[in-house]
Amino acid sequence: MRTPIIAGNWKLNNTISEAVSLTTALKPLVAGCRDVEIIVAPPFTALASVSSTIAGSNIRLAAQDVYSEDSGAFTGEVSVPMLKDVGCGYVIIGHSERRQYFGETNESVNQKVKAVLGHGLKPIICVGEQLEDRESGQTEAVIESHVTGGIAGLSATDLASSVIAYEPIWAIGTGKTATPEQAQEVHAFIRGLLAAAHSAEVASQIRIQYGGSVKPENASALMAQPDVDGALVGGASLEAESFAQIVKFDQ
Repeated sequence: MRTPIIAGNWKLNNTISEAVSLTTALKPLVAGCRDVEIIVAPPFTALASVSSTIAGSNIRLAAQDVYSEDSGAFTGEVSVPMLKDVGCGYVIIGHSERRQYFGETNESVNQKVKAVLGHGLKPIICVGEQLEDRESGQTEAVIESHVTGGIAGLSATDLASSVIAYEPIWAIGTGKTATPEQAQEVHAFIRGLLAAAHSAEVASQIRIQYGGSVKPENASALMAQPDVDGALVGGASLEAESFAQIVKFDQ
């Protein structure tokens, strides 16, 4: 059985005080949730404060990005050892906004994935197609490129420690959501790619999240699909009550 994993990506939102207030409000709402992994991903500036706030709770900490080198003359970047030091257990890598606005490529994603795994943290590897890709029948080609490029050179053990997040770009922040059937179709395709890269046994262990306008109203239907193992939540994670409702999708 794959433990469901619900992660809140706060993106460029929340000052330190706002981040602490949000996680303080969230803790009691999800305190009784034991059969799901709960993650929040604040901006870099709030990581230390949120780490202290969630200490001892069932909420885990993720960063929204990382650089592939451990140290050096890379002004403005943050390394995996720095994230580990502040308490991160996960790192989101290759989010569509990183690809779209900041030039992230399959190669840079792969370098970051290897850096994260090399320090014992877990990557959340984002993949997804744009609207024109879907409308032109290129969804599977784009997904295959993202998946195979992102996991290139990983061992079976490394892959089993990774999470894949499928985010149809046309459904992020647009209010549009892939139907549960559309999500399942792509998730099953991704699991097939993972099986081809290693084995069906390894692929069966890997959790694949759905990300794209996930809300309390659609979380249960999405999570009911056999290959949907979690959610990467954007806007709905910025409010404690709505995020908690998504975490409790099966209640």
